[in-house]
Amino acid sequence: MVEKVLPPEPGVAYPHCAGGKLQGPPEDCGGIPGYYNLLEALRQPDHPEHEDLLDWVGGEFNPNAFSSLDEVNRRLTPLQRWWAKT
Repeated sequence: MVEKVLPPEPGVAYPHCAGGKLQGPPEDCGGIPGYYNLLEALRQPDHPEHEDLLDWVGGEFNPNAFSSLDEVNRRLTPLQRWWAKT
């Protein structure tokens, strides 16, 4: 969710993440419905897909964790290059 848009600062590459909360869904999880199914299965150890999905996400997944700002901005680098050309 975009909370506000500020005028660009000189010397800052855009787009640029200044902060955030919560973990984004993993790639190829099936959109919003798939993400909610994933969260439900991970919360319930007796869920039939719990073990398979836990393996799929790499052994752990904390939906309340936010990736580091450095990681988010690193992932924005290709968009920053494109944006700088326009």
